[in-house]
Amino acid sequence: MTTTITSEADAVIAAARGFLGERISVNRAIREQHSRGEDTTTPTLPDAVAFVETTEEVSRLLALCHQHGVAVTPFGAGTSLEGHVNPVRAGISLDLSRMKAVLEVNEEDMDCLIEPGVTRQELNAFLRDKGMFFPVDPGSHCTIGGMCATRASGTNAVRYGTIRENVLGLEVVLADGRVIQTGGRVRKASNGYDLTRLFIGSEGTLGVITKVRLRLHGIPEAMSAAVCQFPTLAAAVETVITVMQSGIPVARIELLDEDQMEACIRYSKLEGFTALPTLFLEFHGTDAGVKEQAESVEAIAADYGASGFAWATDAESRNRLWQARHDAYWAAVNLKPGHRGITTDVCVPISRLAEAVLGAKEKSRESGLTSCIVGHVGDGNFHCLILFPENDPEGLERAWALDRAIVAQGLSLGGTCSGEHGVGLGKREFLEQEHGPEALAVMRGLKATLDPRGIMNPGKMFRN
Repeated sequence: MTTTITSEADAVIAAARGFLGERISVNRAIREQHSRGEDTTTPTLPDAVAFVETTEEVSRLLALCHQHGVAVTPFGAGTSLEGHVNPVRAGISLDLSRMKAVLEVNEEDMDCLIEPGVTRQELNAFLRDKGMFFPVDPGSHCTIGGMCATRASGTNAVRYGTIRENVLGLEVVLADGRVIQTGGRVRKASNGYDLTRLFIGSEGTLGVITKVRLRLHGIPEAMSAAVCQFPTLAAAVETVITVMQSGIPVARIELLDEDQMEACIRYSKLEGFTALPTLFLEFHGTDAGVKEQAESVEAIAADYGASGFAWATDAESRNRLWQARHDAYWAAVNLKPGHRGITTDVCVPISRLAEAVLGAKEKSRESGLTSCIVGHVGDGNFHCLILFPENDPEGLERAWALDRAIVAQGLSLGGTCSGEHGVGLGKREFLEQEHGPEALAVMRGLKATLDPRGIMNPGKMFRN
């Protein structure tokens, strides 16, 4: 890992001490904690870690970094799977985790204003007594700022949309320290460029998000979760396609293949299930509406040979079920001790889902590597969790080769290389292939305009 601190970084650190004090740290252990996320890329030490607490501090620090040409890498909870938080050019790791205030909750309009370090779990605990919730739920305990930066989604996206559909506005600090406001509290506006959507998914390469205005939803009158198992992976996927094409408003519909189910049964101590392809479902609405939705899905699943429908209507049972789903990554990694994992993030049109999932499974078998499939299949998004022996460069290369093959297949089916994890370092090679050279040139032009010195999360999104 890089340890040399440049003179320009020294100048930034010295000046920043004037307003951050001991909250800008060069302690090696702290720098190592900020050298990468949950990915497999080689870590790089930042020159310093700045624990900012206000927009003003972010603005002053970015102005300094812009003046001296020092790289800035935003850091939230460090859960990135694509290398977003790896400070590849050293510089300052900008830790936003202490900016975690809920600043406003507007109950009548069902929106709130928060700082970027707030997590989904923290926000929903705060909102529970107000009868509202924020639905976007990635598997990790990530910050909402990080979710905005990577355009994240989760198990509820099929019903409530991704983070993109649930952000009304942002406060952003630009590379030179200027602060701008985007969007607002209204649910629609038809004027000017949509700057909010520009920064959603920009991965910290255009600016730093310091406030987020979110759309909230009422807690449904009734919720019911179900699990059903299938004789084949194809039957499970065809059930999903039929359910979605039937227009049934499921809140969640998640696929776990037989290998992932085996991992979850072991890791999460799921009882009453066998290692078969499985769908986890959830329904929201009125008592009558939930009953009707559930009965319709059960009938469709039965046509494809589903068995063992198990229902969870109380909160404790539902939470236990969905915690097992959210822990799927760690369950898969623990399936083979001494192994690590990388995960694909392909998303395809729902009509091509069967080809994509079954093709990915076949490619996994051909590779000889153990892999598990899990996904938010209601919107065509699935992950192949590929396991390889730790400290085995050849095994890692085989895993990356499988990853590239699955992505190539997804693109050939009209899909995307990343449905929710973002580009970071791991998906840069697919960006031009998916969007074309002209679109990529426009993206680079936007980057050059907003960040002319190239200090904002360098190396991410684009190769240079």
